[in-house]
Amino acid sequence: MTSESSPPRAPVPQGTLTLARGLDILHAVAEGAHDLKGVVDATGIGRSTAHRLIQLLEQRGFVRTVHGTSYTLGPQLIDYGFRALHQQPLPVLARPVLERLAATVQDTVHLAVEDAGQVLYLDKIPGSRGAEMRSRIGHRMPLTRTGIGKSLLLDEPHRWAEQYTAEHPGAHSPEELAAFRRTMQDYAGQDSTMDLEENEPGIRCVAAPVRDARGAVVAAISVSATQPYMPAERMQALVPVVRQAAQAIGRELGRSA
Repeated sequence: MTSESSPPRAPVPQGTLTLARGLDILHAVAEGAHDLKGVVDATGIGRSTAHRLIQLLEQRGFVRTVHGTSYTLGPQLIDYGFRALHQQPLPVLARPVLERLAATVQDTVHLAVEDAGQVLYLDKIPGSRGAEMRSRIGHRMPLTRTGIGKSLLLDEPHRWAEQYTAEHPGAHSPEELAAFRRTMQDYAGQDSTMDLEENEPGIRCVAAPVRDARGAVVAAISVSATQPYMPAERMQALVPVVRQAAQAIGRELGRSA
Protein backbone atom coordinates (compact mmCIF):
# COMPACT_ATOMS: atom_id res chain seq x y z
CA MET A 1 0.00 0.00 0.00
CA THR A 2 1.07 3.56 -0.48
CA SER A 3 2.35 5.52 2.48
CA GLU A 4 -0.26 7.09 4.70
CA SER A 5 -0.68 10.83 5.13
CA SER A 6 -1.74 12.96 8.06
CA PRO A 7 -5.05 14.81 8.11
CA PRO A 8 -4.85 18.61 7.95
CA ARG A 9 -4.18 20.16 11.34
CA ALA A 10 -6.44 22.82 12.78
CA PRO A 11 -4.96 26.05 14.17
CA VAL A 12 -3.53 25.65 17.66
CA PRO A 13 -5.88 27.14 20.29
CA GLN A 14 -4.41 29.98 22.31
CA GLY A 15 -2.45 28.84 25.34
CA THR A 16 -1.87 25.29 24.10
CA LEU A 17 1.35 25.68 22.10
CA THR A 18 3.46 23.56 24.46
CA LEU A 19 0.91 20.74 24.38
CA ALA A 20 0.73 20.98 20.59
CA ARG A 21 4.50 20.73 20.34
CA GLY A 22 4.54 17.65 22.56
CA LEU A 23 1.89 16.01 20.39
CA ASP A 24 3.83 16.95 17.26
CA ILE A 25 6.88 15.22 18.71
CA LEU A 26 4.89 12.06 19.40
CA HIS A 27 3.59 12.12 15.83
CA ALA A 28 7.11 12.59 14.48
CA VAL A 29 8.46 9.65 16.48
CA ALA A 30 5.52 7.50 15.36
CA GLU A 31 6.32 8.40 11.74
CA GLY A 32 9.97 7.42 12.01
CA ALA A 33 11.89 10.34 13.54
CA HIS A 34 14.14 8.30 15.83
CA ASP A 35 16.69 10.90 16.95
CA LEU A 36 16.71 14.54 18.01
CA LYS A 37 17.70 15.83 14.57
CA GLY A 38 14.87 13.85 12.98
CA VAL A 39 12.36 15.26 15.46
CA VAL A 40 13.57 18.83 14.89
CA ASP A 41 13.46 18.41 11.11
CA ALA A 42 9.97 16.89 11.20
CA THR A 43 8.40 19.38 13.60
CA GLY A 44 10.29 22.64 13.17
CA ILE A 45 10.62 22.87 16.93
CA GLY A 46 13.90 24.31 18.23
CA ARG A 47 16.51 21.78 19.30
CA SER A 48 16.65 22.76 22.98
CA THR A 49 12.84 22.94 23.28
CA ALA A 50 12.45 19.58 21.55
CA HIS A 51 15.03 18.02 23.85
CA ARG A 52 13.25 19.29 26.99
CA LEU A 53 9.89 18.05 25.76
CA ILE A 54 11.31 14.64 24.88
CA GLN A 55 12.77 14.37 28.38
CA LEU A 56 9.33 15.04 29.88
CA LEU A 57 7.62 12.61 27.50
CA GLU A 58 10.19 9.99 28.45
CA GLN A 59 9.58 10.57 32.17
CA ARG A 60 5.83 10.06 31.62
CA GLY A 61 6.32 6.92 29.53
CA PHE A 62 5.17 8.35 26.20
CA VAL A 63 8.62 8.12 24.61
CA ARG A 64 11.38 5.62 25.24
CA THR A 65 15.07 6.30 24.62
CA VAL A 66 17.14 3.40 23.32
CA HIS A 67 20.90 3.56 23.93
CA GLY A 68 20.50 7.18 24.97
CA THR A 69 20.02 8.53 21.45
CA SER A 70 17.30 6.65 19.55
CA TYR A 71 13.60 7.29 20.26
CA THR A 72 10.59 4.99 20.06
CA LEU A 73 7.04 5.34 21.30
CA GLY A 74 6.75 4.44 24.96
CA PRO A 75 4.76 1.82 26.87
CA GLN A 76 2.21 4.33 28.17
CA LEU A 77 0.89 4.72 24.63
CA ILE A 78 0.40 0.96 24.35
CA ASP A 79 -1.72 1.04 27.49
CA TYR A 80 -3.75 4.01 26.26
CA GLY A 81 -4.11 2.42 22.84
CA PHE A 82 -5.72 -0.70 24.25
CA ARG A 83 -7.97 1.40 26.48
CA ALA A 84 -9.04 3.53 23.50
CA LEU A 85 -9.76 0.42 21.44
CA HIS A 86 -11.95 -1.12 24.12
CA GLN A 87 -13.78 2.13 24.79
CA GLN A 88 -14.97 2.04 21.17
CA PRO A 89 -17.89 -0.39 20.81
CA LEU A 90 -17.46 -0.92 17.07
CA PRO A 91 -14.19 -2.93 17.05
CA VAL A 92 -15.32 -5.01 20.02
CA LEU A 93 -18.73 -5.80 18.53
CA ALA A 94 -17.32 -6.42 15.07
CA ARG A 95 -14.45 -8.70 16.07
CA PRO A 96 -16.36 -12.03 16.22
CA VAL A 97 -17.89 -11.35 12.80
CA LEU A 98 -14.49 -10.46 11.36
CA GLU A 99 -12.97 -13.64 12.79
CA ARG A 100 -15.68 -15.79 11.20
CA LEU A 101 -15.24 -14.00 7.89
CA ALA A 102 -11.45 -14.43 7.98
CA ALA A 103 -11.79 -18.14 8.74
CA THR A 104 -14.13 -18.53 5.77
CA VAL A 105 -12.19 -16.59 3.15
CA GLN A 106 -8.59 -17.19 4.38
CA ASP A 107 -7.66 -13.69 3.21
CA THR A 108 -6.91 -10.44 5.05
CA VAL A 109 -9.95 -8.80 6.63
CA HIS A 110 -10.13 -5.12 7.59
CA LEU A 111 -12.50 -2.91 9.56
CA ALA A 112 -12.29 0.84 9.00
CA VAL A 113 -14.07 4.15 9.53
CA GLU A 114 -13.73 7.55 7.91
CA ASP A 115 -11.73 10.01 9.96
CA ALA A 116 -10.74 13.49 8.79
CA GLY A 117 -11.52 12.61 5.19
CA GLN A 118 -9.42 9.45 5.17
CA VAL A 119 -9.77 5.73 5.78
CA LEU A 120 -8.71 4.84 9.34
CA TYR A 121 -8.18 1.12 9.99
CA LEU A 122 -9.60 -0.06 13.33
CA ASP A 123 -8.93 -3.78 13.02
CA LYS A 124 -7.10 -6.24 10.82
CA ILE A 125 -6.98 -10.01 10.68
CA PRO A 126 -4.12 -11.17 8.43
CA GLY A 127 -4.82 -13.79 5.79
CA SER A 128 -3.41 -17.30 5.96
CA ARG A 129 -2.06 -17.29 2.40
CA GLY A 130 -0.39 -14.98 -0.08
CA ALA A 131 1.59 -11.84 0.71
CA GLU A 132 1.11 -9.95 3.95
CA MET A 133 -0.76 -6.67 3.57
CA ARG A 134 1.20 -3.62 4.71
CA SER A 135 -1.89 -2.12 6.33
CA ARG A 136 -2.11 -1.97 10.11
CA ILE A 137 -4.44 -0.75 12.83
CA GLY A 138 -4.22 3.04 12.90
CA HIS A 139 -3.07 3.19 9.25
CA ARG A 140 -4.68 5.85 7.06
CA MET A 141 -5.41 5.57 3.35
CA PRO A 142 -7.26 7.56 0.66
CA LEU A 143 -11.00 7.03 0.35
CA THR A 144 -11.31 6.84 -3.43
CA ARG A 145 -8.27 4.63 -4.03
CA THR A 146 -9.34 1.81 -1.71
CA GLY A 147 -12.31 -0.52 -1.78
CA ILE A 148 -13.03 0.04 1.89
CA GLY A 149 -12.87 3.81 1.39
CA LYS A 150 -15.32 3.69 -1.50
CA SER A 151 -17.75 1.81 0.75
CA LEU A 152 -17.47 4.59 3.31
CA LEU A 153 -18.42 7.07 0.56
CA LEU A 154 -21.28 5.10 -0.97
CA ASP A 155 -24.11 7.22 0.43
CA GLU A 156 -22.51 10.58 -0.39
CA PRO A 157 -22.55 11.01 -4.18
CA HIS A 158 -22.11 14.77 -3.78
CA ARG A 159 -18.58 14.07 -2.51
CA TRP A 160 -17.45 11.56 -5.13
CA ALA A 161 -15.94 13.89 -7.74
CA GLU A 162 -14.37 16.31 -5.25
CA GLN A 163 -12.82 13.53 -3.18
CA TYR A 164 -11.52 11.77 -6.28
CA THR A 165 -9.90 14.95 -7.55
CA ALA A 166 -8.29 15.65 -4.17
CA GLU A 167 -6.79 12.16 -3.96
CA HIS A 168 -5.57 11.94 -7.56
CA PRO A 169 -3.12 14.83 -8.07
CA GLY A 170 -2.94 16.25 -11.57
CA ALA A 171 -5.41 17.21 -14.23
CA HIS A 172 -8.66 15.24 -14.45
CA SER A 173 -10.77 15.15 -17.54
CA PRO A 174 -14.56 15.29 -17.32
CA GLU A 175 -14.57 11.80 -18.81
CA GLU A 176 -12.38 10.43 -16.00
CA LEU A 177 -14.58 11.93 -13.29
CA ALA A 178 -17.72 10.73 -15.07
CA ALA A 179 -16.30 7.21 -15.25
CA PHE A 180 -15.57 7.25 -11.51
CA ARG A 181 -19.09 8.46 -10.74
CA ARG A 182 -20.58 5.70 -12.92
CA THR A 183 -18.48 3.11 -11.14
CA MET A 184 -19.60 4.41 -7.76
CA GLN A 185 -23.23 4.38 -8.89
CA ASP A 186 -22.84 0.74 -9.88
CA TYR A 187 -21.28 -0.03 -6.51
CA ALA A 188 -24.09 1.78 -4.71
CA GLY A 189 -26.59 -0.41 -6.54
CA GLN A 190 -25.03 -3.56 -5.08
CA ASP A 191 -24.05 -1.96 -1.73
CA SER A 192 -20.47 -3.13 -2.10
CA THR A 193 -17.25 -1.87 -3.66
CA MET A 194 -13.96 -3.12 -5.06
CA ASP A 195 -10.32 -2.15 -5.31
CA LEU A 196 -8.88 -3.41 -8.60
CA GLU A 197 -5.21 -2.77 -7.80
CA GLU A 198 -5.88 0.99 -7.72
CA ASN A 199 -4.12 1.50 -4.41
CA GLU A 200 -1.31 -1.04 -4.64
CA PRO A 201 -0.24 -3.11 -7.65
CA GLY A 202 -1.20 -6.74 -7.23
CA ILE A 203 -3.65 -6.18 -4.35
CA ARG A 204 -7.40 -6.46 -4.84
CA CYS A 205 -10.27 -6.27 -2.38
CA VAL A 206 -14.02 -6.53 -1.97
CA ALA A 207 -15.65 -4.24 0.59
CA ALA A 208 -19.07 -3.38 1.98
CA PRO A 209 -20.46 -0.63 4.23
CA VAL A 210 -21.57 -1.21 7.81
CA ARG A 211 -24.79 0.63 8.63
CA ASP A 212 -26.13 1.56 12.05
CA ALA A 213 -29.71 1.48 13.33
CA ARG A 214 -30.53 4.62 11.30
CA GLY A 215 -29.17 3.08 8.11
CA ALA A 216 -26.21 5.46 8.04
CA VAL A 217 -22.78 4.22 6.97
CA VAL A 218 -20.62 4.19 10.10
CA ALA A 219 -17.84 1.82 9.02
CA ALA A 220 -16.83 -0.61 6.31
CA ILE A 221 -15.17 -4.00 6.05
CA SER A 222 -13.08 -5.57 3.31
CA VAL A 223 -11.48 -8.81 2.20
CA SER A 224 -8.09 -8.26 0.53
CA ALA A 225 -5.69 -10.60 -1.26
CA THR A 226 -3.08 -10.69 -3.97
CA GLN A 227 -4.28 -10.89 -7.56
CA PRO A 228 -3.80 -14.68 -7.99
CA TYR A 229 -6.31 -15.25 -5.18
CA MET A 230 -8.68 -12.56 -6.46
CA PRO A 231 -9.71 -13.29 -10.05
CA ALA A 232 -12.83 -11.48 -11.23
CA GLU A 233 -15.05 -14.51 -10.68
CA ARG A 234 -14.03 -14.87 -7.05
CA MET A 235 -14.43 -11.17 -6.39
CA GLN A 236 -18.02 -11.35 -7.60
CA ALA A 237 -18.62 -14.43 -5.48
CA LEU A 238 -17.28 -12.61 -2.41
CA VAL A 239 -19.71 -9.70 -2.76
CA PRO A 240 -22.63 -11.38 -0.93
CA VAL A 241 -20.25 -12.92 1.62
CA VAL A 242 -18.70 -9.58 2.58
CA ARG A 243 -22.05 -7.81 2.46
CA GLN A 244 -23.62 -10.36 4.82
CA ALA A 245 -20.74 -9.92 7.27
CA ALA A 246 -21.19 -6.14 7.16
CA GLN A 247 -24.91 -6.58 7.80
CA ALA A 248 -24.13 -8.86 10.75
CA ILE A 249 -21.99 -6.12 12.29
CA GLY A 250 -24.81 -3.67 11.63
CA ARG A 251 -27.18 -5.89 13.59
CA GLU A 252 -24.74 -5.85 16.50
CA LEU A 253 -25.00 -2.06 16.37
CA GLY A 254 -28.79 -2.25 16.56
CA ARG A 255 -29.74 -2.39 12.88
CA SER A 256 -32.84 -4.60 12.42
CA ALA A 257 -32.22 -5.55 8.77
